Amino acid sequence: QVYLEESGGGLVQPGGSLRLSCAPSMIIASIDSAEWHRQAPGKESELVAGITSDGSTNYADSVKGRFMISRDSAENTVYLQMNSLKPDDTAVYSCHVLGKTTRHYDFSAWGEGTQVTVSS
Repeated sequence: QVYLEESGGGLVQPGGSLRLSCAPSMIIASIDSAEWHRQAPGKESELVAGITSDGSTNYADSVKGRFMISRDSAENTVYLQMNSLKPDDTAVYSCHVLGKTTRHYDFSAWGEGTQVTVSS
């Protein structure tokens, strides 16, 4: 079973930046698509950004122009660069990946989440 390991969360002041990373716990063949979701206390989970196999991206209106999702195909790692962070961005961020194992089985995996806190 494929697990995802996220890193890069933390405490940052408003206007600051963070880069989140999401990588599989084992060697895989490929990532087909990936998404970052977030959930703030008392709120529903929100899709923040997504990237497809051809590199197409989509973003929630609330983060357009500030966040950028990307992928490193060689390392099979997905990133979320977050700039101009606001207190409203405070949430637990989780990645979701669809891909193929080295035995060419399809998999769907979620990370456990990493806390991002934007506060002065």
